[in-house]
Amino acid sequence: MKIRIGSRGSALALAQTNGVARALADLGHDTEVVIVETAGDRDQDRRFSEIGAPGVFVGEIEAALLDAKVDLAVHSYKDLPSRSAEGLVVAAMPERLEPEDCLIMRADGRRAGPGAPGAELGLDLQLKENAVVGTASERRRALLRSLRPDLRIEPIRGNVPTRLAKLREGAYDAIVLAAAGLIRLERQNASDLGLDSLVNLRLDPAVFVPAPAQGALALQCRGGDRVVDAVAPLHDADAAVPVRAERELLRLVDGGCDLPFGAWCRRLEGGDLELVSVIESDGLLVRQSGRGENPEELAARLWARLSDKLCTAPADGAGVEA
Repeated sequence: MKIRIGSRGSALALAQTNGVARALADLGHDTEVVIVETAGDRDQDRRFSEIGAPGVFVGEIEAALLDAKVDLAVHSYKDLPSRSAEGLVVAAMPERLEPEDCLIMRADGRRAGPGAPGAELGLDLQLKENAVVGTASERRRALLRSLRPDLRIEPIRGNVPTRLAKLREGAYDAIVLAAAGLIRLERQNASDLGLDSLVNLRLDPAVFVPAPAQGALALQCRGGDRVVDAVAPLHDADAAVPVRAERELLRLVDGGCDLPFGAWCRRLEGGDLELVSVIESDGLLVRQSGRGENPEELAARLWARLSDKLCTAPADGAGVEA
């Protein structure tokens, strides 16, 4: 079966897509990768929230699916809005990689000694005071502000190698990137990232809460198409359950990549799910967490508590812990 796979043209997107293409080839399918430029690719200067609606990296690819120009799309699941376009389905989610964010620093961006502000909140960012940190994500900006109010947070765009080059050139003391993206690039030998010369600090997802479904891929196609059956063997049912909780909470929040919102779910020993979330509204950062067996029910309970706290959060913006 010939499957045309739509992908963005960045090194990371192609690393993800080529991995899926190889897996499909192992199943006996012929594949062709079709590059589709998105609004997020065309505008490399502004923050995501300034470009337009959620889905800046997927809209044109979904249109190509609906127009039958491609048969399958490989998305970073965190880029997909809470509701897919009518007629399209996420048919499979392959293995999820680590969901954490990473703080990538130059060595001279680290502080000289202990005692930097923010460590008492549960995450030591190891950055010197008043360091310049690059990110285009509103979620990351909100979390950085809450942990280290002294930091200067500046926008940064471009693919992963471009962002790392800007860091090395001295435009920033640190940048924030998704761990899964770095792993996929290195795994596919897609780019020489040169991380050995930099400090790579993994950020605790219970504190620096990732975007919903971060680290996961979404294989999207037309509903009822035979591609649904073709990609079914690639689906990781166990990994998909925690992601369902995160995506359901996203649906209830009704946000996208420009919303300061994070959700991370893991399966605990014994089988229960633990869902951790954070959301910023009007400068207030609110945190909630909960446990349960059913991902949709757990997300609904957490949203009820989040929405209640958003109405009663303290005026100083410190946030509320569950």
